[in-house]
Amino acid sequence: MSRFLLILFGMTFFAHAKKPNVLFIAVDDLAASLGCYGDLIAQTPHIDRLAGKGIRFDRAYNQIPLCNPSRASLMTGLRPDQIKVYDLDRHFRNEVPEVTTLSQHFLNHGYATSRVGKIYHYNVPASIGTDGFDDAPSWQKTINPKGRDKTDEALIFNAEPHRKISGALSWLEADGTDEEQTDGMVATEAINLMKKHKDEPFFIAAGFFRPHTPFVAPKKYFDLYPLEKMRLPYAPAGDRDDIPTAAFAHNNPVPNYNLDELTCLKALRAYYACVSFVDAQVGRMLKALDDHGLAKNTLVIFWSDHGYHLGEHQGIWQKRTLFEEGARAPLIIYDPRAKGNGQGCSRIVEFVDLYPTLVELANLPAPKTQKLAGRSLAPLLVNPLSDWKGEAMTQILRPPDDRLKKLTMGCSIRTHRWRYTEWAEGKSGRELYDHASDPNEFHNLALHPNEEVKKIMQSLAERLHKKTSGKIPTTPVNPPRL
Repeated sequence: MSRFLLILFGMTFFAHAKKPNVLFIAVDDLAASLGCYGDLIAQTPHIDRLAGKGIRFDRAYNQIPLCNPSRASLMTGLRPDQIKVYDLDRHFRNEVPEVTTLSQHFLNHGYATSRVGKIYHYNVPASIGTDGFDDAPSWQKTINPKGRDKTDEALIFNAEPHRKISGALSWLEADGTDEEQTDGMVATEAINLMKKHKDEPFFIAAGFFRPHTPFVAPKKYFDLYPLEKMRLPYAPAGDRDDIPTAAFAHNNPVPNYNLDELTCLKALRAYYACVSFVDAQVGRMLKALDDHGLAKNTLVIFWSDHGYHLGEHQGIWQKRTLFEEGARAPLIIYDPRAKGNGQGCSRIVEFVDLYPTLVELANLPAPKTQKLAGRSLAPLLVNPLSDWKGEAMTQILRPPDDRLKKLTMGCSIRTHRWRYTEWAEGKSGRELYDHASDPNEFHNLALHPNEEVKKIMQSLAERLHKKTSGKIPTTPVNPPRL
């Protein structure tokens, strides 16, 4: 056969090839608390199985460890400084009204796009059952389940009654079945959408609300984690002594919220119960892909909006930090066609890389409305050990309070070896951690740097400033809520 005919045959075959489906799974406030990430406590067999089939990214970093801006950044493929979203109350279309979101791009190219649950920001639990802070152009159909976790809110225990349950260590060992909870309903509706659209290309986004506070899951998941087996993270004595004040979030300025150890252990148990509950719902969806003959033509993307603290550094909880626990989050990509499946990838990648990755995997053209900030991870799906030279930038905005007298921007760059962080362009402190010898970030080398460390910091600062100035935005910003 001539070369011309081979090319013609290839073009004709590709034109008629079935477009890959996308199952886009988002989990709220999930740290790397999964068995496949080496967590010895977590019981997560279904997510672990997905990781075993696909590529587990061990060093994936969000752009800002807070729900609304992280999700907006991922879905637009743009960094927070480009969309000017740093808090919970500003919508990205205020700054970039013509942007084409990830799912919108698939919609524009013939996909049936649907959202169930939380993909863009919701106030949890207040906005469960509503559209939340959604983006209408992103979807053809949206479904907002509301389960008994809402109707049973009065039963939730709040360890910090002066705070709303949305931001406090709070939990409930729930009665009833998985399917009665909002997240169980999310899985059920996503499965129904798979059935409905199984004969056409679909982009189904399933967003789970747990393990966001309040930690609510059926009792059987609490039973997986006996309290006597729970342990708070280790930290050396004086761990906080070399950390700048700005590094600690305004809503968690003191160790463990001044709660006793037993209460913290109960909160930790409740968190893991929610992780296992979500894992079971992921398992239901993966089974549905198999049952309906969709698994061989569906890209499965599993991600969390940011990392989460469970007592590290002598008592940090929740998010809004630039430590590894806040900046790093789970990311698993399963492409049935990928040659590298079944491996872990240690390359540094960013959440803004997801948009160009899915565009390439689905063989779609690049969006015309914006230049994407990330790059496709497709080469790492072929060979997770490919040369990559990745680095990740994560930032967070601190409100003024008794500790910080004005808005303070923190910016951090993560390379294969180093994490370097500046607060207020260094005026409110710097941090440098050597992950080759200090993976838990216990020793801040920036506090008393020698000449070699100064050179390393200067080099990292220059690389960091190429992606962000670290300056306070001139666009009005709503004060971050507690």
